Amino acid sequence: VQLQASGGGLVQAGGSLRLSCAASGSILGIKAMSWHRQAPGKQRELVASVLAGGGTNYADSVKGRFTISRDNAKNTVYLQMNSLKPEDTAVYYCYTEIVSLPGQVNRWGQGTLVTVSS
Repeated sequence: VQLQASGGGLVQAGGSLRLSCAASGSILGIKAMSWHRQAPGKQRELVASVLAGGGTNYADSVKGRFTISRDNAKNTVYLQMNSLKPEDTAVYYCYTEIVSLPGQVNRWGQGTLVTVSS
């Protein structure tokens, strides 16, 4: 089972980016999917998560600006980021809980860099 993240880049403050993370391999189902980020010199933090049933959770710092969604048919999770701020600059990682054979497999994506200029 592998994750492939994409969509990072350089954007000006106030701009938008959309991150994608697709899971591939032996997948029977996917439980929670989430995005995390790690800024230079800081610990990795949870940005947003979405459960299999669609329930979502957001860090206070991104509420109202970011939207997490998932396409179960494509085994893909998205993060729509609007009104970006310089403090959103970080490497963004996706994380998924995958039901596979012989059991659950938890995977991190490779990370995609988001840089927001002021």
